[in-house]
Amino acid sequence: MEVIHIHHPHRMDSNEMPELAIALGYFDGVHLGHQKVIREAKSIAEQKGLKSAVMTFDPHPSVVLGKSIQHVEYITPLEDKIAIMADLGIDYLFIINFTREFANLLPQEFVDQYLIGLNAKHVVAGFDYSYGRMGRGTMETLLFHSRDQFDYSVVAKLAKEDEKISSTRVRKYIREGKTAELPGLLGRFYRTSGIVIHGDKRGRTIGFPTANVDVSEDSIIPPPGVYAVRLEVDGSWYEGVCNVGYKPTFNQEKGDRPSVEVHIFDFSSDIYGRKVTVEWHNRLRSERKFAGIQELIAQIEKDKQQTEQYFEKNRV
Repeated sequence: MEVIHIHHPHRMDSNEMPELAIALGYFDGVHLGHQKVIREAKSIAEQKGLKSAVMTFDPHPSVVLGKSIQHVEYITPLEDKIAIMADLGIDYLFIINFTREFANLLPQEFVDQYLIGLNAKHVVAGFDYSYGRMGRGTMETLLFHSRDQFDYSVVAKLAKEDEKISSTRVRKYIREGKTAELPGLLGRFYRTSGIVIHGDKRGRTIGFPTANVDVSEDSIIPPPGVYAVRLEVDGSWYEGVCNVGYKPTFNQEKGDRPSVEVHIFDFSSDIYGRKVTVEWHNRLRSERKFAGIQELIAQIEKDKQQTEQYFEKNRV
């Protein structure tokens, strides 16, 4: 997959691009609804002898257009989104740098410069996709704006349990700790990445050493609690139990951001400074304060047993 970063105004020549079937959307999460749009573009590309492409934007429009939002937590930060798109077998990924100038393009200007101008011959988007200044361009106006230069397809909403699969719904599930239900929306378990950093090393003194993962601030972290997880290190996956929170048994005050600490089963390597990925499977319980160290150790042992039982039944 070729990744092309575009800054407005771009100087790309449509004659230098192959004929494309382009899927349009922001695609945070690349959930099953998004995948339906992307796979439709890929299918049409194969039918018509075109190359498949996805157009997305960075940063999130709310960062640029919002009055108060300065930082957005993503379901899939850009690096993760790129990896998922590659797994879907797309030929080209266009990442448009979202600015106020770009947002002010008239709908016709957007189509002329970013669809016709990139040699689109077929465009695919969800039923609620909008484009151009104030979102005034819609899938109903695209026929007019296309200047007969490309065809287009509108993908209907994808629902689960009579509710639309959306990035908003995925975010809500993550923030509520409903990690076991996310594969029904994402088509996969939720993942976050980060660097293993030095912590207080208290876990090893009580027989449960942990990898303290400094998860990117761009990612949404599930709420405090204990989770059955898998951890990817250097291409290999390990099962473990993860504590998200503020360690109230030891700390009187909450920190600014909860820690993410994974006790990895059957693992003893030094991975400080390594990038790892946490795959969130099942929430076991909420975080709570214990009366003492022995009570904490007993509970961690129960959490470990419960996690091992979970993976015995749900082997990936």
